[in-house]
Amino acid sequence: MNGNREQFWALYLTRFAEGFGFITLITLMAFYIETLDPSSTTLFGITISAGFIIGMYTSGYTIGKTLSIVPLAWAGDRFDKRLVLLIVLALSIVVYALFPLVDSSASFILLRALQGVAVTGSGLMSLSLVGQIADVGTRANYIGKANAASFGASIIGSLSAGLLYERFGFGPIFTIIVCVLVVAWLGTYRYLDPDETRVEGFPFSGLALNRRILTLSSFRIQYAFSVEMVRVWVAIFAGVSVADGGLALSAFAVSVVVAAEKFTNMVCQPFTGRLSDGYGRALFVFGGGGAYGLIAFVVPFAPAIGAALEVPASYPLVGSLSPAFLPLVALSGLLGIADSFREPASMALFADEGTSEGGVASSFGIRELVWRPGSVIGPLLGGWLMTEVSMASVFYVGGAFALTGAGTFLVILLSVHGRDALRSW
Repeated sequence: MNGNREQFWALYLTRFAEGFGFITLITLMAFYIETLDPSSTTLFGITISAGFIIGMYTSGYTIGKTLSIVPLAWAGDRFDKRLVLLIVLALSIVVYALFPLVDSSASFILLRALQGVAVTGSGLMSLSLVGQIADVGTRANYIGKANAASFGASIIGSLSAGLLYERFGFGPIFTIIVCVLVVAWLGTYRYLDPDETRVEGFPFSGLALNRRILTLSSFRIQYAFSVEMVRVWVAIFAGVSVADGGLALSAFAVSVVVAAEKFTNMVCQPFTGRLSDGYGRALFVFGGGGAYGLIAFVVPFAPAIGAALEVPASYPLVGSLSPAFLPLVALSGLLGIADSFREPASMALFADEGTSEGGVASSFGIRELVWRPGSVIGPLLGGWLMTEVSMASVFYVGGAFALTGAGTFLVILLSVHGRDALRSW
């Protein structure tokens, strides 16, 4: 039998591999838009709206996630979570190996859907096992460390994706991702003990009526729209042409912008997770969510901020960029700090309820299901706003969703669970 330390490290490695692949696609999204030309997509001779296709580049991924949540979470509780994790990691290896063959919007969306299935399975199983192995008083701390591993991979992945794409194109990037996933599969097989817990029946039904989970869901269902619009469109805003409302930054510059959010999130999460274990997880969910919305409102003003502060428009080694580059990097980093307060606290609350009710994978499955409306509809809304209204409107609407979610959560928390709930949860 392996000790808990070795098992945690195996799970951290899985989170690293998952984050590495996910962020690569986010970083390269603007360049896939330019390469695949969504405005020329037709179905049965009818031209499809470019805004819809751009939205489907992300929504295809989230549709795959949505359809797989319930069966994968049920399988994790009913059978061996380690075995399920090994299967979805193998699926990830196959999917990323196929990405270099993409030659149309349709094939890209299909692979994004399969990627969604693989990422959902690895995320559910790895987080469920972290929550199951950790003691109740340390869950947010260990979940924060697991998320930090994912964000660390996101930083490396986004920076390397930008550099490699500029030099070699798409192919070599996915070769590296496949190699990382193979190492994660071997580490999981070698160091993670089989999961002997078994849950009979269908624990979703009981957990869906859990009062704390319902309260958290009132926030999460709205907050999902905010993150799925703001996080994706920060990269799109940085990379697409000026004619499309973007800044037309280089691939490497886009990767720096994306990495800034991941870096601050990675650095802060182990610390904020430990704080939320001691000072109240609900408080961190409310504060982090509200702050995220406020920062999102400021993102479209990056060019104006850069001009007002007379920020340089060119830099050594990377050449001419934009006065908006450094302000956008700073705002991306602030988004990561805000989300670092919310994420480990939220995950720990779901793990607490799932463990006490005997269905931790199902609890995380409900957490994922609540996120799905925002993750499917949000990018479609973002694509429509970008093409029909303005780039800035994506961030205004996304920020508003975060603020209304935080406000709803606070009202329900205080009125249903009492004034002490903000600090006692």
